Amino acid sequence: MSRIGKQPITIPQGVEIKVEGNLVTVKGPKGQLSRQLHKDMIIETGENQVIVKRPSDEKFHKSLHGLTRTLINNMVLGVTNGFEKALELVGVGYRAQKQGNKLVLSVGYSHPVEIEPGPGIEIEVPVPTRIIVKGADKEAVGALAANIRKVREPEPYKGKGIKYQDERIRRKVGKAGGKKK
Repeated sequence: MSRIGKQPITIPQGVEIKVEGNLVTVKGPKGQLSRQLHKDMIIETGENQVIVKRPSDEKFHKSLHGLTRTLINNMVLGVTNGFEKALELVGVGYRAQKQGNKLVLSVGYSHPVEIEPGPGIEIEVPVPTRIIVKGADKEAVGALAANIRKVREPEPYKGKGIKYQDERIRRKVGKAGGKKK
């Protein structure tokens, strides 16, 4: 039995979960999320909890069991607390600013790079070298943060670029500057 899949998901106060076949809709204070899950998984809503069951002990169903439970749990956490990813800009002259709801990055290119967040996602720039991506959908927040990082990935020699706040860059030693004979 899956250790993650068999745990019930507790529904906090102010959150509604509606299950129609394999479409799960979660409403809460931070918004509404809905997701189409695999048709084989059995999702039961009880009193203040959701339980995910699998139809058989096949390898495929075992792999879906924990995944389905985690996806539903992330939806519940997203509409109650929300998710956020923090990014840092490292490099001389690298900065970010917000224009309207767009993020404008100056990261050493000949032009500024503009990134527009999708619906339900918010971008904050508390200081010019820090970006915070917030939203209810964990997958969308992570994808937007990855796209922002992809604009200028950190390089291993000087560490310049856009990195996650908790990310450590493995540094390489540069070329030895000895004399030629």
